Amino acid sequence: MSADKSTSWSYTEGLPAEDDVLLRARERSYELGVTPVSQGVGAALTVLTAASKAQTVVEIGSGAGVSGVCLLRGLGRQAVLTTIDVDVEHLRAAREAYLESGSPANRTRTISGRAADVLPRLTDGAYDLVFIDADKPSFPVYVDQAMRLLKRGGMLIVNDALDKDRVANPASRDETTNVLRRVGKTVREHEDFVSALIPTGDGLLLGVKR
Repeated sequence: MSADKSTSWSYTEGLPAEDDVLLRARERSYELGVTPVSQGVGAALTVLTAASKAQTVVEIGSGAGVSGVCLLRGLGRQAVLTTIDVDVEHLRAAREAYLESGSPANRTRTISGRAADVLPRLTDGAYDLVFIDADKPSFPVYVDQAMRLLKRGGMLIVNDALDKDRVANPASRDETTNVLRRVGKTVREHEDFVSALIPTGDGLLLGVKR
């Protein structure tokens, strides 16, 4: 990355101003050893969710609620966020963040369990947006499930899609990087999706189901 590009990336990442709700959620993330979405990604999630006019959202990987709060802030008043995480402590922290954000309890559904087990139980074509930010080795499974869950016009968002710039480097051949390359290829080449890869945060892979 050139110096100018690096400066622009740092500028855009630092530009969103976060309130005390998100700052506290970030503190809880670090206490739990969870890496939250970056400020730039959080802002993008809010904008993308608002633009999609989503009413039903699935989040795979709750963290401590930073991304969930950002998604909720882009949703309409009747919309519902379903968030899945295997760690009950993460879900507890996420629920605390949602409560602090002023989101009514009936707008969120937290599910404890392995996403690979939970997702097949969700209804086909019932969701407007799916956000994936969990264990990267399982991304191919999550993407396949997301494609099934999304309505036509629904949006898929995959976080960390550039794997700390390793995806773009042909010399990087570790397992996680190869998984993310395969995920990107799957979404790009799927006949039912239009897609884009943007460098916000550590890369956001976007796909809209036709």
